[in-house]
Amino acid sequence: MWPPTLGGQKAEYVILDDASDPSGAVRNFKKLTSEDKVDVIVGPNLTASALAALAASAVIVEPVEGKRKWAFKMPQNDSHMATVLTQHMSNNGIKTVGFIGFADSYGDSWWKEFSNLAGARKIQIVANERFARTDTSVTGQVLKLMAARPDAILIAGSGTPAVLPQKTLAQRGYKGKVYQTHGIATDEFLRIGGKDVEGTLFPTGPSVVAKELPASHPSKKVALDFVTAYEARYKTDSVTQFAGDACGAYLLLDDAARRALKSGAQPGTPAFRQTLRDAIESTRGLVIPNGVMNMNAQDHVGFDQRSRVMGTIRNGKFSYAGDQ
Repeated sequence: MWPPTLGGQKAEYVILDDASDPSGAVRNFKKLTSEDKVDVIVGPNLTASALAALAASAVIVEPVEGKRKWAFKMPQNDSHMATVLTQHMSNNGIKTVGFIGFADSYGDSWWKEFSNLAGARKIQIVANERFARTDTSVTGQVLKLMAARPDAILIAGSGTPAVLPQKTLAQRGYKGKVYQTHGIATDEFLRIGGKDVEGTLFPTGPSVVAKELPASHPSKKVALDFVTAYEARYKTDSVTQFAGDACGAYLLLDDAARRALKSGAQPGTPAFRQTLRDAIESTRGLVIPNGVMNMNAQDHVGFDQRSRVMGTIRNGKFSYAGDQ
């Protein structure tokens, strides 16, 4: 549960579950705005639900116009993560890549960003396959990927459904490197993936690998403080990308609410909501577990290169992959 105050004043939280259903997310947004008349909504964390209501497609906040003027995103843009991922591939001699992604907006966004950046780095994409989050077999797609003989394969999925292609690749004897996206960093992915996901490479926010970050990383202290508190409540090595995003959302709102309240605008009024929106947009130099935020009228994410690192799965845990 989040702390009881925002900006130094008591906060009331209304928690609704959309059951990972985009239509449920839309209903929740309508209820929260028309019935509960909340000042701010945090969530949902799935890209499809977030798009329907208006986790990590840039199109949620780009371009910043119309309804998007009121939307701010905690997860790093796919373009941001694809940059460090393709850099790692290039630095490690990857020349050819096979792509398999979700057959939805998440996969579409990753395909767009990854294919553009791969081309710029002279990495050839030799296969492009898709699968549904609910699929129970991807054997056909995996056989096509392996037939192309890529140096590496990128699985553009998130959560536990992203395990299926990797397990199938392992069962079929694929020996190349396997990359995933920042959406995999959950306990369940590790539990279900087991030995088949060992050695996976993925871009991630600093909070997921906070314990192993170099002391010079600007988010090291904030991320480590968050991880320590989180593990004290739950269990060791249980922090996820999503948990880090949620902590960042609180820190962002707490900082912005403190500044908005100084205007004299009263919470629960249109004037306060406008002032809060403006305060969020003017956030500068705010250190959160997943990076340093500097927002402006054209950028409602506010992250630079300090917001992502390369991770790997080592001995069944998410670990820092080190310098690229």
